Amino acid sequence: MYTIEELKLMLLSELKEIAEAMSLKNYKKLGKQELIYAILDQQARTPDEALPKKAAVKKEETTKEEAPKEKTERAERPKRRVQRENVTEVKAEDSAKKDDSTDEKQAEAKENKPREARAPRPRPERKDAQPKSSENEDSEQQEKGDQQEGEARDSKPERRNNDRRENGDRRDNRKNNKQQYNQSIKDFDGLIESEGVLEIMQDGYGFLRSSDYNYLASPDDIYVSPSQIKLFGLKTGDTVKGQIRPPKEGEKYFALLRVESVNGKTTEEIRDRVPFEYLTPLFPEEKINLSTKPSLTSTRILDMFAPIGKGQRGMIVAQPKTGKTVLLKEIANAIAENHPEIYLIILLIDERPEEVTDMARSVKAEVVSSTFDEQADRHVKVSNIVLEKAKRMVECGHDVVILLDSITRLARAYNTVVPSSGKILSGGVDANALHRPKRFFGAARNVENGGSLSIIATALIETGSKMDEVIFEEFKGTGNMELQLDRKLANKRVYPAIDVPASGTRREDLLMSKEELQRVWILRKFMSDMNSIEAMEFLLDRMKGTKDNEEFLISMNG
Repeated sequence: MYTIEELKLMLLSELKEIAEAMSLKNYKKLGKQELIYAILDQQARTPDEALPKKAAVKKEETTKEEAPKEKTERAERPKRRVQRENVTEVKAEDSAKKDDSTDEKQAEAKENKPREARAPRPRPERKDAQPKSSENEDSEQQEKGDQQEGEARDSKPERRNNDRRENGDRRDNRKNNKQQYNQSIKDFDGLIESEGVLEIMQDGYGFLRSSDYNYLASPDDIYVSPSQIKLFGLKTGDTVKGQIRPPKEGEKYFALLRVESVNGKTTEEIRDRVPFEYLTPLFPEEKINLSTKPSLTSTRILDMFAPIGKGQRGMIVAQPKTGKTVLLKEIANAIAENHPEIYLIILLIDERPEEVTDMARSVKAEVVSSTFDEQADRHVKVSNIVLEKAKRMVECGHDVVILLDSITRLARAYNTVVPSSGKILSGGVDANALHRPKRFFGAARNVENGGSLSIIATALIETGSKMDEVIFEEFKGTGNMELQLDRKLANKRVYPAIDVPASGTRREDLLMSKEELQRVWILRKFMSDMNSIEAMEFLLDRMKGTKDNEEFLISMNG
């Protein structure tokens, strides 16, 4: 390490050599003062092991060599004074003898320069050697000036030695502090734990994406090496939890040290999992109970006329301003309250930013969003990573529910991103654009001897767009649960605006008991002659005084 005093004594060329050894950028353009501070800053950032040792040794050697040189050069003046004293004592009889004697004395002085420079002659000797001539008086004055200069220069090396000792002490203290600092950094390795969703790149390595950034590239990403991915058989969408370390010099991201769990399972359990494509799909058999409060009639009506099971593929068909977002929020809160074992994800595609904030604050679930001011490829990326995460969790035996708002806008985003095939359907929809949204919606299934993935998506109709009608017609009939919302009810401010006669679930006998199913059928027969407004007003009037659906059905049959 170099101190600022040592660097100031160096030439600009020497400073540039040090900067080159430290791998400083753009050091050739800097002046001497700026280069000194740049070297000091680089020293403070660089560990002792990474500093160029050879340059430091050379610098110490040069400083050690310079010290005696300075002393010897400064010792020349006092020796010249000694020569003059000898000259005054010698009589000026023969100039040739005088020259010979001075040459010999100069040769002796060169051999004994350092010693005689430190010990100048005492003053009494100088007084005895004073001549009485005017020429000698002039030489005496010159001797005094030379002696004072010599004493001042002799004192300078001592000061510099003291300064070097102080600088050495400071250097040792800085080394000790830096070693302690480096030691504290090394202690962080493995102490920090983090979790993220894995996204594997084409080159084989991957990153753990953060849910705070909707699983897109962010500064919180954690690097996962290809060897770790191959060792544990990791896939895109795996929720990985493990110990990480801070980035080293030249690195940009935190790095994963060791994997502790994947999707809540150990690494040994993960290796033998069956891929999602090879799992056997079944009809939903376990009902998701949505009834919470007696006053919350929307979820109670859903439980009776359009029950939702684990593995359901449901579609909420809604016109604009019919309360579909509020209905999704009530469904999400009911699932979070009654089924804490279900992992709930709310995926908002092409939505308004204020609705995203409201949903995130009012629902106890993971909210992943891409607002309408974002590009279509961002909508596609977000939906893909959410679907992959849900698939990986189902492979590990978890129950997952995705509430999608809306599948129509997701299909529009895919239509924008997909390469043109040359075959355009009515409304401007590409023939290949609806394949990937169908894969998304078709991933919902109840898995044999495993978990389940339920997807409840909203579809927009009567928006005035021909494309929305085509998308709805393509998805119509693909789900096994359909819930119709009526604009007439919403215009009369009757909420929930559910068209009960048009709503229902396929194979609802697997989700409800025989007695409950029979009573619901009797109720449906009774309301078959009513329109949607009359049926909803009848239900709301009869359900007010009952605590739950069971009490309501008993009272209807009584």
